[in-house]
Amino acid sequence: MPDLRVLVVEDDPVAAEAHRTYVERLPGFTCVGIAGTAGRALQVLARGNVDVVLLDMHLPDGHGLDIVRRMRALGNQTDVVAVTSAREVAAVQAAARIGVVQYVLKPFAFETLRDRMSAYARQRRAAEAGQVVADQDEVDRLLHPATVSSVPKGLAGGVLDRVVQLLADREGWTAEEVAASLGTSRITARRYLEHLADQGQALRTQRYDGRSGRPKVEYSWVSES
Repeated sequence: MPDLRVLVVEDDPVAAEAHRTYVERLPGFTCVGIAGTAGRALQVLARGNVDVVLLDMHLPDGHGLDIVRRMRALGNQTDVVAVTSAREVAAVQAAARIGVVQYVLKPFAFETLRDRMSAYARQRRAAEAGQVVADQDEVDRLLHPATVSSVPKGLAGGVLDRVVQLLADREGWTAEEVAASLGTSRITARRYLEHLADQGQALRTQRYDGRSGRPKVEYSWVSES
């Protein structure tokens, strides 16, 4: 089966490139373009070669949900995955009402997007194959998919995203500082930080405190603006 074609709609060049890179790492997906404005996104969608839109909500010429409404008014039923920092409950509900199939909060670890997109792809391909549901439980799973995290063994997806949020909120964290913020041990915090650094999502540097003379490893978020 051919790869699902993804259009990244994001006005920040750094974030757009990060999302494009993420998509290219996803099995079964390929990025066919990046649009930095609502107008450009609609132009690309009019060509008809997009299967799913990775859509930011805040664009310089309009809100992401307005793009979806305009798409539907034009008869374009391309699937939409929101990738956004918009955390208002009203925004999440509005997105669900107009058919946004997944809602991913920025900033996020690669594994978070991978799990959501994999769940989306399974549902889409099951629908295209004409599969039928066996019972109410299966209907519930389709409407409210419980994403099984595929983060490395010993790490929890929810905690990983909390670490990502910390790194994105402030430049420069040590394992001790992350542990204190999360209420975990320093060793546990370091495992998450090292995982992000190994994935290229966090940068390791050294911090000198001027007292002991021994540097500490400091981590900074690099994959999102």
